[in-house]
Amino acid sequence: MTTQKRDYYDILELAKDASDEDIKRAFRKKAMQYHPDRNKEPNAVDRFKEINEAYQVLSDTNQRARYDQFGHSGIEGRSAGGGFDGYDNAGGFGDIFDAFFGGSGGRGGQARSQQGADVHLRMNISLSEAAFGTTKEVPISRAEFCSECNGTKAAPGSSSQTCNNCRGSGQVRRVQNSLFGQFAQVVTCAICQGAGATISDKCKSCRGQGRQAADRTLEVKIPKGIETGHRLRLSHEGHVGTAKGLSGDAYIEVVVEPDTTFTREGDNLIYYLPLNIAEATLGVKVDIPTLEGKPRPVEIPAGTQPNSKFRIKNAGVNRLQRTGRGDLIVIAVLGVPDNLTSQQRSLMEELLVSFEEDDMDEHGSGWLNKVRDTFNGQQDN
Repeated sequence: MTTQKRDYYDILELAKDASDEDIKRAFRKKAMQYHPDRNKEPNAVDRFKEINEAYQVLSDTNQRARYDQFGHSGIEGRSAGGGFDGYDNAGGFGDIFDAFFGGSGGRGGQARSQQGADVHLRMNISLSEAAFGTTKEVPISRAEFCSECNGTKAAPGSSSQTCNNCRGSGQVRRVQNSLFGQFAQVVTCAICQGAGATISDKCKSCRGQGRQAADRTLEVKIPKGIETGHRLRLSHEGHVGTAKGLSGDAYIEVVVEPDTTFTREGDNLIYYLPLNIAEATLGVKVDIPTLEGKPRPVEIPAGTQPNSKFRIKNAGVNRLQRTGRGDLIVIAVLGVPDNLTSQQRSLMEELLVSFEEDDMDEHGSGWLNKVRDTFNGQQDN
């Protein structure tokens, strides 16, 4: 006869809308109550196992959503919780329990491996390198296995001995008394520091640490279209781990340096084109610089107004992880001369008079007098 599983919310005595913190608090309370080290009731092991399974489902956002919608059938075939055949086979619960109560949670027989720490670096690149991608080298300082002892911590020719305190497991079981009663806790061995072995003759090169600082140079591929703030990950290029653990990762934060010619806006480039009054009025053909270094001709029509925009298609930045490029947008900037020669001033005054006469015929008023007054005021200053 198949026993029907209890509802996970009932196991932890929770409401359906319980928050993550509510779930953690309920788990802590139940785990302390039914931990086999302090609860000797015949059903304590089964209840402890049941609590573990309920917590692992409800504390996982995806599994909880499936459970809420479909019940136990929604998570069948998925690892909701480990077995509990004694203390050394607590499934995934050892790690969870230790996170709450401070133990190391490792299984007996060997020291627990630990992944090395990550390394965080910053790299400056030019706008052109960001637009087209490149390969660069970046210096890095990281911990590596000692070249003398290859991480064993022992001097060459010597050997290590199994730690008598933890019998090679790297951990010891300690019983503690608390307000909740007595419970056992697995902690790192203080004699071997979790290594599972003691060394009588330590490596002099690394002073028995097994690791040394090393300077290296990494080759980094910069993808097309990258922007400031993006991080590149180089797997296992960080600090080496312990007890045969994997090395950490290296994270490269990219900073695109400001460009003297272009301003970047997403995948587009902005180029501010200086024009004098004559060029804007009469029109002109100009060469616009590009990232490739090959100028592109652009026709500026007569009567171009300040801040007029002209678009050169597909001359911007390559799109990150997509095909195509942005555009190069040319913005007209009208420059008013600070100083004029007497001939230039005379020509400008003749032009003003001509405009004024046309304006008088059309509007009956000389609004260009204001332009003249403004112009004369600038010259007097």
